[in-house]
Amino acid sequence: MDPDLAFVAGLVLTVFAVPSLVSALSERRPPRVGAIALLAGVSLAGYAIASVEGGYTVQSIPKVFSRVLNHYVF
Repeated sequence: MDPDLAFVAGLVLTVFAVPSLVSALSERRPPRVGAIALLAGVSLAGYAIASVEGGYTVQSIPKVFSRVLNHYVF
């Protein structure tokens, strides 16, 4: 898997997991789906960071997103 794609997918999954976790915890339900999504997102992002020499910087994240969108969507 392309590390850039894994990084973007991991970040998106992690961001979408947070509202699910908060919703489940506020309704006093076990946060199963949110926890699985968070685990998958962090794992994908961790794989990508470990695969890229030097890792990612905060300034490079928008460039990575645009590169992935241009390659896989357009």
